[in-house]
Amino acid sequence: MAVIADTIDPVFEIVQPALPIAPFLFNSPHSGVVYPRAFVEQSRLELPTLRRSEDTLVDALFHDVTRLGMGFMRAHFPRCYLDVNREPYELDPRMFEGRLPAYANTRSMRVSGGLGTIARIVGEAQEIYARRIPVDEAITRIDALYKPYHRALRQLMVQMQRSFGVAVLVDCHSMPSGCQRDSRVDIVIGDRYGTSCAAAIPDIMEAELRRRGYSVVRNKPYAGGFITEHYGNPASGMHAVQIEINRALYMHEATYQPSERFEIVRSDLLDVALALSRITHIELAPLRTAAE
Repeated sequence: MAVIADTIDPVFEIVQPALPIAPFLFNSPHSGVVYPRAFVEQSRLELPTLRRSEDTLVDALFHDVTRLGMGFMRAHFPRCYLDVNREPYELDPRMFEGRLPAYANTRSMRVSGGLGTIARIVGEAQEIYARRIPVDEAITRIDALYKPYHRALRQLMVQMQRSFGVAVLVDCHSMPSGCQRDSRVDIVIGDRYGTSCAAAIPDIMEAELRRRGYSVVRNKPYAGGFITEHYGNPASGMHAVQIEINRALYMHEATYQPSERFEIVRSDLLDVALALSRITHIELAPLRTAAE
């Protein structure tokens, strides 16, 4: 259930297993439901509309991977307030009062589409803000939320690699049921077209999901965002893969409530996670050149 609060504390949560058995971290960066009161008041939209960019309940689908010996991380702040699946300064100058820093990326396709680090729109291109917001506010959000989140995420990946020799990030997301031409697509696996992780990872995910009756596609329309691209470097033993789940599978989109199939989908996804945990280190080992 979404809440409106004066502050977000803590801004994210990390849950480590009692006994880590596999080098996997499941991350839910868009399932936050704590909406800052000042943000809601400055928005021209009502809370139910603001929530349309949430990956509602995705954190609940994956939280129990910790019982399987794998790590879990989730944001508590909402995506429409700040999006950690972007570069740190993908900002639209039309949104802000004052001059953006020279290093801001103001020309990315995501900024053009209104979905930068601080989004301009939500849902079906609905403008979030009634008026421009101060540049200093944008920088404050990035300093208070974005940077600590990525600092912690990077530390977790490095720690896993030190412990296991490799590290795998599974970035967990959801998609509206009407966002694809083929509404029968249940799950999209994104590996940046084979560049962000060892092939064994998406191969096992797809096989396990198909075996349970899900329709699965790769990379279209979601190949993986900034997190998958930024943390996935198979040559160095760092792997990242994105999973997008059709919301109609597990929730009532109009009410943001879990559906009757929620527990089935959750159980199936945990089975997929368990299958991933059995991947051998040989399949994940950094690639070596002939010179080495």
